[in-house]
Amino acid sequence: MSVVIATFNRASGLAATLNSLSGLATRRAWELIVVDNNSTDDTRHVVDTCALLFRVPVRYVCESRQGRSPALNAGITLARGDIVVTTDDDVRVEPDWLDRIADGMTRLGCDYVGGRVLPIWEAPRPAWLPNHGGKHWAVVALLDYGDHPIEFGTRVPLGVNMAFRRSAFERAGLFDPDTGRKAGTLLGQEVREWCIRARAAGLRGCYVPEIAVRHVIPAARLRKRYFRRWFYWRGISRALLYERAGLDMESPEHTVPSARAVPHVFGVPRYLFRTALRHAQNWLAALLKRDGVASFDHELWLWFFAGIVSQRWKDRHGPRARAALRPAA
Repeated sequence: MSVVIATFNRASGLAATLNSLSGLATRRAWELIVVDNNSTDDTRHVVDTCALLFRVPVRYVCESRQGRSPALNAGITLARGDIVVTTDDDVRVEPDWLDRIADGMTRLGCDYVGGRVLPIWEAPRPAWLPNHGGKHWAVVALLDYGDHPIEFGTRVPLGVNMAFRRSAFERAGLFDPDTGRKAGTLLGQEVREWCIRARAAGLRGCYVPEIAVRHVIPAARLRKRYFRRWFYWRGISRALLYERAGLDMESPEHTVPSARAVPHVFGVPRYLFRTALRHAQNWLAALLKRDGVASFDHELWLWFFAGIVSQRWKDRHGPRARAALRPAA
């Protein structure tokens, strides 16, 4: 098995994660690959120091192309294991984590699996953020689909707690560098986009509740400002998927071949404007009722819609769109 971590300028948090991983106790051979995505802190020193705690190979890799997807792809390409596990540089794991992954994958006959991602709150959880699974949990990379296994379809895993048979990447390809997280952005549809390709390739993925990690949630991500920004970038990410593959922007897994045949306004499906109007009305109504939770929910959808409109405008009027309109020489 191979565990791949992509990291960027999180040396202090990375040390705690590596300490947690060093406590893994498994009957299987495994290795750890840490991919440094152009960090300017002492990430290399942290990896070299923490490597002394491990009884398995720890490999340090540099990836110059910025972004989580290129970094993960670099680690996956170098991985020697028949199962490749991806996680982040701010997690804590139980000693039997790898055994639970391998056992769940075998028991359910899956090509890839994902599991629970539970919180370690670094600050008090705000009242408008539920202490259980839901759409807001995705913003801070948390996930809990319940106590029973399910097959991924309309629901997707989180890359912080996923594992893949090597053959899955051979059939579906690696992560798309254009839809994953990059410094300065909150793009984040690389796992969803990969899962769509995986299903098209006939691969099967399952949620395994026994596979769990704890994810550190910093105080900066527990503010409404961060949630607004995240939903705005989610709209941009979904618009990118729509431009590239015609995937529905609200529910990409439900896309039908005629998705582009519906009426559009400024490159955006017209029905989304009606949906935006409904959310705006409900937002105002909730504000008048002083229902802070409901009003924030509707406001976040409007930020999502703003991201869609912004990206669709760029797709229609940006440099690539203008180049496509130029006559051939």
